[in-house]
Amino acid sequence: NTGRVVKFSKDGKYIKEWGYLGPAPGDFDEPHDIFIGGSQNRVYVADRKNSRIQVFDQDGKFIAAWKQLGQPSSVFVSKDDTIYVGTAFPDAKAKKGLIRGISVGSAKDGSLKYFIPDPADPDKLDVGTTASGIAVDAEGSIYAADVAAHNLRKYVKVK
Repeated sequence: NTGRVVKFSKDGKYIKEWGYLGPAPGDFDEPHDIFIGGSQNRVYVADRKNSRIQVFDQDGKFIAAWKQLGQPSSVFVSKDDTIYVGTAFPDAKAKKGLIRGISVGSAKDGSLKYFIPDPADPDKLDVGTTASGIAVDAEGSIYAADVAAHNLRKYVKVK
């Protein structure tokens, strides 16, 4: 198990890497997704087992670690700096001990704006996570690839 980010040039040449397996800032434990974007073109890593989104500049300089967005499996940041995270929150009262869904917040400060709960019944799911893949289109529709439910969901923004 490795806990690092490796950067390559567009033509596939190795540039650099950062991080080790562990809980320290800049280290990872099961980095599950990575996204480069937002207004500052930052690197966002869904550091799943450490239950945080980590933020870096393009050279790997650590900027922030956000735990308030849950235990992430996927991450997407739009041009307007909205962050979307396929996530789970531990909750002893919830079925299977987790509340699954999509956290939506600000990629400027990591604040959580709202949470979209998964529609699937956890008792009917295979082992897996909520949105293991996530993307948002220009109209604000969210696409979530759910491994446990074996489906792709589309959430349409209500105006």
